[in-house]
Amino acid sequence: MDSLDLIKTFREVASHGSFSRAATKLDVSKATVSKYIAELETRLGVRLLNRSTRAVSLTDAGSLLLERSKPMMEMFELTQAEVQEHASHPTGRLRISAPLGAGQGDLPKMIGEFMGHYPDVSISLQLLNRAPDMAEEGIDLALHFGPIEDENLIVRKLARRALVVCASPLYWRKHGKPTHPRELAGHDALTQTRLGAHPEWRFEVDGKPFDVAMKSRMDATEAAPLIQVAMQGFGVIYMPEMLVQPHIDHGELVPVLQDYVRSDMWLSAAYLQRRHNSAALRALLDFLESRFKGRGGAKG
Repeated sequence: MDSLDLIKTFREVASHGSFSRAATKLDVSKATVSKYIAELETRLGVRLLNRSTRAVSLTDAGSLLLERSKPMMEMFELTQAEVQEHASHPTGRLRISAPLGAGQGDLPKMIGEFMGHYPDVSISLQLLNRAPDMAEEGIDLALHFGPIEDENLIVRKLARRALVVCASPLYWRKHGKPTHPRELAGHDALTQTRLGAHPEWRFEVDGKPFDVAMKSRMDATEAAPLIQVAMQGFGVIYMPEMLVQPHIDHGELVPVLQDYVRSDMWLSAAYLQRRHNSAALRALLDFLESRFKGRGGAKG
């Protein structure tokens, strides 16, 4: 049994001078109180209470424990109240991870809006080019782009994210526009470092996955440098539409193969537990879900 429960029981007996009255206050049986006191004395190796048929009094050791345990129990009760507040009221610091490219999209603005709604919540945002170990790294919520293979995570799909293959007008004039994904194998690709030394891009042909082994001219840990190099005419990129749409709108990049891009790419929120999550985490999940739903997202 927990040492705090033993000490709490001891303090009630000492306060009321009676096992029976302590049992009533704690809403347990007198036998349970006696058992707890005996267990505490056994653990400490010393008698804490003098017992008679009419009264209970403290030994010297009991007086010492009563005095020294007071600040400890007060601190525990204060901490317990603060921790319970995390369960009922959005407060505290949330640690969020997201893909590197998310820093260029709507996420920072959404986090700002969330903080405006919940002034007692603070945010730590990590932009990563890998999937984090949420338990080891203390991540409360991980935003993922694409399929999530870890079966230990609870996943909420927030929004489908379209992909786009594109390059500069200059590049397409020099190398020609592909009409089928297989033709990309002969092009210079600008790829994400996480895809490794032999990157593959996945498409859908007749509703089935179709992987193309790419020749990487350059790789980078985040999207921004690849977009800049693509606009200079040095290769083809394949990435979320939201990252390149402004450049497409301005004619700096030209999309191709839109009938073949994969359709299973979602922005999802992942977390570790279904139960006992903090009020802050529950509020953030609901907030993100509502925002993306209003923009055409969907719940998974």
